[in-house]
Amino acid sequence: MMKTETLSKEQKIEKLCELIKSHDRIVFFGGAGVSTESGVPDFRSKDGLYNQHDVRFDRFTPEYLLSHSCLVSHPEVFFEFYRQKMDARHVKPNPAHIFLAKLEEMGKMTGVVTQNIDGLHQKAGSKKVFEIHGTTTRNYCSKCGKSYPGDYIYESTEAVPRCSCGGVIRCDVTLYEESLPDAAVNGALNALQKADLLIIGGTSLTVYPAASFIRYFGGKNMVVINRDKLNIRLDPDTDLEINEPIGAVFTEAAKILGISLD
Repeated sequence: MMKTETLSKEQKIEKLCELIKSHDRIVFFGGAGVSTESGVPDFRSKDGLYNQHDVRFDRFTPEYLLSHSCLVSHPEVFFEFYRQKMDARHVKPNPAHIFLAKLEEMGKMTGVVTQNIDGLHQKAGSKKVFEIHGTTTRNYCSKCGKSYPGDYIYESTEAVPRCSCGGVIRCDVTLYEESLPDAAVNGALNALQKADLLIIGGTSLTVYPAASFIRYFGGKNMVVINRDKLNIRLDPDTDLEINEPIGAVFTEAAKILGISLD
């Protein structure tokens, strides 16, 4: 049997399609690289948010600007940064998001576990999405818990948006120093345990505890799609690694599988 690591790019994509055809409980685990092809900046690359120098925020570390401490101690700074850097309302899903949604429509995809907070998987049509870092598409009052629409913080004229009860209206995003949301985590782990094929895409697997979730995968076949090679142990007989842009890979796979991405 030919080792998967010796296959050409075209052969690897064909192998990916064979795996998709032969599995019916596929889970996708993705990160920032899935959305960068839609124009959403990641955090740690040379062009990412953490390397975009802005004199208004230079006295703070990027991690602090998205932390619970910043929200509490410097709320005006937090909301200015959030409004400028985290607004993805007008961003459109790319072929990767659409391909995954199509697989769910076909009854193949049983869950998308995402570290992203932009809501693009849902925009593309995916319904079984576990947002383990929360989302910018929901807001709530930190005091009374009242829900507010995704546009609220961006459109509020208040430097620090407040509820009628006086509480601060915040995004439903897991900030630094906060725990991951129980419902999303439990749903993700359950989906991973029941999956027969795991596709990992657009993530460096360096953000914990999220990266540790793939240990719960209970199936035999794993596919990694990432521009850069990952430090992950793969079985050359059963697993597959494709070091190409994920949108391009899924576009080619869609053609082979006869899936329209329009």
